[in-house]
Amino acid sequence: MKYGRFEYQGRIFFGIVKDQEVTELSGSIFDSYQTTSLTHALSSLKTLVPCEPTNFYCAGINYLAHIEWGNQRKGTQTKPPSKADIGYRSQNALSATGQPIIIPADAPGPVQYEGELVAVIGKKAKHLTEANALSCVLGYTLGNDVSDRGWQKSDRTLWRAKNCDTWKPMGPFIVTNLDPMNLTIETYLDGQAVSSYSTSKMIFSLQHYIEKITQYITLMPGDVIWTGVDNATIPDLQHGMVCDIVQKDIGTLSNPIVRLS
Repeated sequence: MKYGRFEYQGRIFFGIVKDQEVTELSGSIFDSYQTTSLTHALSSLKTLVPCEPTNFYCAGINYLAHIEWGNQRKGTQTKPPSKADIGYRSQNALSATGQPIIIPADAPGPVQYEGELVAVIGKKAKHLTEANALSCVLGYTLGNDVSDRGWQKSDRTLWRAKNCDTWKPMGPFIVTNLDPMNLTIETYLDGQAVSSYSTSKMIFSLQHYIEKITQYITLMPGDVIWTGVDNATIPDLQHGMVCDIVQKDIGTLSNPIVRLS
């Protein structure tokens, strides 16, 4: 199933997406819903962020090639993590496909994309194991963890480096029944392929992260877990570019880049 969240004539609703048509739902995909008789052309709707999470979790460093690239870029010798670290991002940074990624005028840069698989939690979960961890997942979407590497060096909590308004595009849709450990995530800048990797290369699986989180924290319906990025995240984002994060089943998360002057 492919779910989306939409706005039409001032109304906001969830819908089921099939090809280029959306069937409107009554209710919430995180509680209960009924299929209505209302259908819309996808092009006639404003596509919103597919959910509004209570908590927004993110994997720490979770791919070897990204670590190696970072070491080459910074001249460091960071080693792969020995345990899974869970961080947070800010809901204010979420934005929908089609919306601009806005870079503040004083951002030192470089500003870079990080195309990621995002797990969307479908039901309340506590004390799960790796064996049953995916039982709480409704489906999967895409995220772009936009990051300013200059601020990343100076901001201990990454409050600007990761969380400026519009710096966490997410979408376009939530797709169920995917294998989170066997998906290809691609990034394009102005239509040119710049990154492609498989989620099978995660250091710590999504199941492992869910187990660790739910030992201490209750996951709630609508929460999201971003699973990290592999490879280099270059070239840098520049004013006027369009950045697309693509997975063939989920679709394309597309955002233009606007740098303020």
